[in-house]
Amino acid sequence: MQGLSLKISQQQRLSPQQIQFVKLLQIPTAELAARIEEELEENPALEEGVEIRDSDEFDEKERETVEDLEREELEIGDYLQDDYAGYKMAGDSYDSHEESKERPMATVASAEEYLLMQIGFVLKDEREELIAHQLIGSLEEDGYLRRNIESIVNDLAFTQGFNTDFVEVENVLKKIQALDPAGIGARDLQECLSIQLHRRESDHPTCLLAIRLIDEYFDEFSKKHFVQLQQKLGIDESELKKAINLIKRLNPKPGGAEGGNLAPYLQPDFVVTNQHGKLDIKLNGKNAPELRVSKSFQEMLQTYDQGNKQQKEIKEAVTFIKHKLDAASWFIQAIQQRQGTLLKTMHSIVAQQYDFFLTGDDSSLKPMKMKEIAALIEMDVSTVSRVVSAKSVQTDFGIYPLKYFFSEGITHESGEDVSTREVKNILRDIIEQEPAHEPYPDETLELLLAEKGFVVKRRTVAKYREQLGIPVARLRKKL
Repeated sequence: MQGLSLKISQQQRLSPQQIQFVKLLQIPTAELAARIEEELEENPALEEGVEIRDSDEFDEKERETVEDLEREELEIGDYLQDDYAGYKMAGDSYDSHEESKERPMATVASAEEYLLMQIGFVLKDEREELIAHQLIGSLEEDGYLRRNIESIVNDLAFTQGFNTDFVEVENVLKKIQALDPAGIGARDLQECLSIQLHRRESDHPTCLLAIRLIDEYFDEFSKKHFVQLQQKLGIDESELKKAINLIKRLNPKPGGAEGGNLAPYLQPDFVVTNQHGKLDIKLNGKNAPELRVSKSFQEMLQTYDQGNKQQKEIKEAVTFIKHKLDAASWFIQAIQQRQGTLLKTMHSIVAQQYDFFLTGDDSSLKPMKMKEIAALIEMDVSTVSRVVSAKSVQTDFGIYPLKYFFSEGITHESGEDVSTREVKNILRDIIEQEPAHEPYPDETLELLLAEKGFVVKRRTVAKYREQLGIPVARLRKKL
């Protein structure tokens, strides 16, 4: 006979409001206006209105967490109080009296220009720029480069009188493949998935197994020979399933399924300017309207409150109005919380990379991880990841994706922490000065870096070289 038993357990789950806030936090400024417009269409209790406040500071009520916004059933009287605050999205960053003094926001009108904007950060000369233009212009709508490199070399020679070779074009292609979105510029599905997995730079067993499946056993994987894969790799079914699930979450069409628009345009989410030696940080909110709760809905609720509350129609109407008022009030406060979190994160990033924002010198960038910023703002690292995702900042030196400021660090023999970006720049300089007829193998590059005080393993040297789009020594050799 089966017995009954009770088991008590705790589970942490996101409420619907928390899920909506997470989505709001992740979307960039360029998409925020569309999300607000969608909410305005769905909720008649939310409307565009005049600005109620003219303060740059959030009060304590506005700093409520999403959990605090989950309210129980309220009495009608609570809704009749005229305390619904409006919210002007640009309030934190935009003064209408300063319109004539502000610089116009740079935008990118197409996917091609979006890639060209990014590639400018990694190109080293005009030759690479010309090749990059040709490669990006050859990408298909889904983000793949299906035209072979030999044909692109010929195109450059015949149409522009520009002589290059396979190695040089492939080096530039590797740099394009390091851009966002991950997988762009791949020549086939295997390369697309491999790029996305290697971009994670994770030592987690599941990620390493997924990389092996794509890089070494793609034919068996694509034909679903799973039993054969288990035998070759010496893994069990659960390990294989985890790796497959990770691969399924990758994007097989990095260019987008429709129209090839990787990003219709780029509008910076933040603006950092040097005001007489002091950095001024603003949140770009010009494309968002002013929001407030509808006064007419509150008046409507008051009218129903004076009617016969026992009637079914009256009850249903009151329930509907209260629901819409709740949703409108929550959305306004969620937007406020989003803006506050974005600003708080950006202030921490600027504080860590202050010298760069003053000078624009890449060598002044310090090693910085997302978990360090998370600790500074006292939030989870996943929150920082969502803030950084698809966001950019306009500086006096150009527009930079926020991910540009995050990098691992290594310790110089002097004891100083150095950004891996600086190590990559030194590595590039060493390779550019190597003998053309006898280029340095990775082992020699490891020793040359050590002479400069950077203790880096050969495998790490190879990884940095690949990220720079530089081929192995035998392919760099010139007669």
